[in-house]
Amino acid sequence: MCDGCRRDLPWQENACDRCAEPLPTATPADVFCGACQNRPSPVATTVAPLLYEFPVDAGLKALKFRRKLYYAPMFARLLLPALSPSHNDIDALLPVPLHWRRLASRGFNQATEIGRPLARSMGLPLIGSVIRHRSTTFQTGLSARDRERNLRRAFKVKSAVAARHVLIVDDVVTTGATTHHLATELLKNGVKKVSVAAVARAT
Repeated sequence: MCDGCRRDLPWQENACDRCAEPLPTATPADVFCGACQNRPSPVATTVAPLLYEFPVDAGLKALKFRRKLYYAPMFARLLLPALSPSHNDIDALLPVPLHWRRLASRGFNQATEIGRPLARSMGLPLIGSVIRHRSTTFQTGLSARDRERNLRRAFKVKSAVAARHVLIVDDVVTTGATTHHLATELLKNGVKKVSVAAVARAT
């Protein structure tokens, strides 16, 4: 991507540190959006440097649904600088798992395609011991309440995770329901801290 196109992308200017919800103004550190203040989250921080708007949404859909896998390392490069020094204690990455049926039909996991070059750049391993053991319907078009219901008991940790601070990697965060359920499962299985990195945040 050339510098001009990079500058023209819909970058997030101000966002909640916990859920990456876009905010009208900058807030002090550890001051979260109203939704995060009202509802405690298992996620410590969420990084999503871009807004889910054109052309980012078109690029992510091309990666996810049209097998344009060459977009994945580009998105990883855009995401990497957003991980600040406060994320230095991360010791493993976990791409959001797909159910085996969806993985078989799609042929790849877009979160893994983004997470793999990100892990190489950070010199960290990818976790492979967490699965989506219950097939869920597509989250697109569901309300926040339906997304929560759809993901209930969807993830399972098959074996011990040898990491204290896990970074969940995904393509886009919408309501945060997916990462919320995944983080809860990790914390129940001995992980001490969970953060999230996504290419974009839906508004």
